[in-house]
Amino acid sequence: MYRGQGKAHLLYFWLPDMLVDFFLSFTFNPKEGIDNPALVITDDPETDQSLLPRLCQLKRQDGQSFGFCLRMDQSRQGFEIRHVEQWSPAEHSGLRDGDRVLEVNEQYVYDMDFGRVVRKIQSCGLHLFLLVMSREQYEQAVSIGVDLQTLVKTSKGEHWSRPRLCHISRHPEYGLGMTIISVEGHKGQYIVSRVTDGPAEKAGVCTGDRLIWINGVMVSTLTHSTLSRTVKKSGDSVTVLVIDSESECCYVRRKMPILPVVAECCNLPHTAKTMHLVKGCNGYGFLLRQEKQAGTPQIVHMLREVDVGSPAEGAGMEDGDILLAVNGEPVEAMEHEDIVRKIRLSGDKVILTSISIIGRDFYRRLGISPLLFHDDCTLWDERQQTVSHCTNNQNVTPLRNGCLTYPTMYLQDKEDTASGFHSDSVPDQSGTLTTQGLLIAEPIQMKHRRAL
Repeated sequence: MYRGQGKAHLLYFWLPDMLVDFFLSFTFNPKEGIDNPALVITDDPETDQSLLPRLCQLKRQDGQSFGFCLRMDQSRQGFEIRHVEQWSPAEHSGLRDGDRVLEVNEQYVYDMDFGRVVRKIQSCGLHLFLLVMSREQYEQAVSIGVDLQTLVKTSKGEHWSRPRLCHISRHPEYGLGMTIISVEGHKGQYIVSRVTDGPAEKAGVCTGDRLIWINGVMVSTLTHSTLSRTVKKSGDSVTVLVIDSESECCYVRRKMPILPVVAECCNLPHTAKTMHLVKGCNGYGFLLRQEKQAGTPQIVHMLREVDVGSPAEGAGMEDGDILLAVNGEPVEAMEHEDIVRKIRLSGDKVILTSISIIGRDFYRRLGISPLLFHDDCTLWDERQQTVSHCTNNQNVTPLRNGCLTYPTMYLQDKEDTASGFHSDSVPDQSGTLTTQGLLIAEPIQMKHRRAL
């Protein structure tokens, strides 16, 4: 042990059979330092532990909201949690009024467009993961110039990376191009070994990856024989959720489940399609129908009777596609009348997001929304971008079945305004929605705030 300044200092090294005394004869000059570079000690800058963000895990039930509002702060940078409802998933997770959101489902969103952040939350399904800082932490970090993105990375660990959701198509010769191996002594744990240049490798799977989830099922619940049968019955393709072992340890340390909602998308088929429509002299040129999907109790909103040469056809609309979103707002859980109203309120242009029936069935089997990985930064039109100019006394309406509805005003006994498209409500192949007799006024403009 070194104490102060001197010449001879005794160091003890414990060996199995003897105690060896080493006398080091050197003079330490604090002005010159230690002349051996290997012995130089430097103080590495350490992150202030009091500033590290915290993870909030929200889980809701079908038809339930997460129970909070999200708004952009007055500086137009960053997002603030407000109006956390009592007994809600938000309150249960530890989310508090004034918290600042840094990440949504493992994606850094601090400098992201507000509408895009809202869409990420709306499309995540029943699970939502928010990385937040308290208002006091945030203000302190900003005041001393802390890089928030670096702070986020520090909170996760040096070797962290997101899991990967990979879709693997069978090859006639190589099959799936991977082997699933049980981890000895650990029930329900599996690793993957891939074939070089095989389908699994091309889909983003790496040798040594931990297999977490397959075709919508957590593999921790499956025996090896059951897992093998699942793979054999998967047909021409299989969808797996994998993660490298070091990143898995980071998730375990953070007590965070590994789910598709936090994953990166690799090679998924049947992607949703975004269509920008500008109304022509004969409207948009398509029919919107509410129909019961064959063989299921599911009600879907179908795009039908696309007119030749119409704006709808020009935008790539296909007869029989399912409507998923209007101007970026998910509409699958909305009533037909509300969707019609939302399209009409868009004026002379609207942005629709759709998917084929096969694609919708694919994502339904996986248990995730087809909008989960659909990212389009141009979904907000000029009308929606004006919400930042609204006054503080204008309100938002709560989510209905997880989907935000804009407040509207209605004037009765007026001639119907031209919506530019037709609509039918056919939950049981009968009945028609009539929009005659309604004049729908402009929607009440809103601040950058959303109830979620």
